[in-house]
Amino acid sequence: MDLTVVAYVIYLLISVALTVWVARTLSHNGRIFLADVLHGNEKLADAVNHLLVVGFYLVNLGFVALYLNQDDEIADARGVFEALSTKLGVVLLVLGAMHLGNVYVLNKIRRRGLMEREQLPPVPPQGWVAPTAGA
Repeated sequence: MDLTVVAYVIYLLISVALTVWVARTLSHNGRIFLADVLHGNEKLADAVNHLLVVGFYLVNLGFVALYLNQDDEIADARGVFEALSTKLGVVLLVLGAMHLGNVYVLNKIRRRGLMEREQLPPVPPQGWVAPTAGA
């Protein structure tokens, strides 16, 4: 069997497994964060969480598939490890960048929600006071 094919199979197995693990971890731990961002609306938090996970899978698995191509032929075991380390390193960097991007966007949404909550008065107005002439 050609070593390039072996490298492809190992790359796909590890990349897909890493993508699934990261997506599940983010989904599980991000649910609480989303519930806070969405003011405790659990149904909406679950729906947004599911949509984010689907988008995460599509982008990352698409990248893994596009990055599969190997221009040089792999001649020995060392070449397999070198090709795998390069490809998997790039996949890990993309997964990390996707994660940071998601956290950044959700944090911006959360901050905006906190600012909106702070603008509401803690107690509804009780009455009206006429302005004074000296002021």
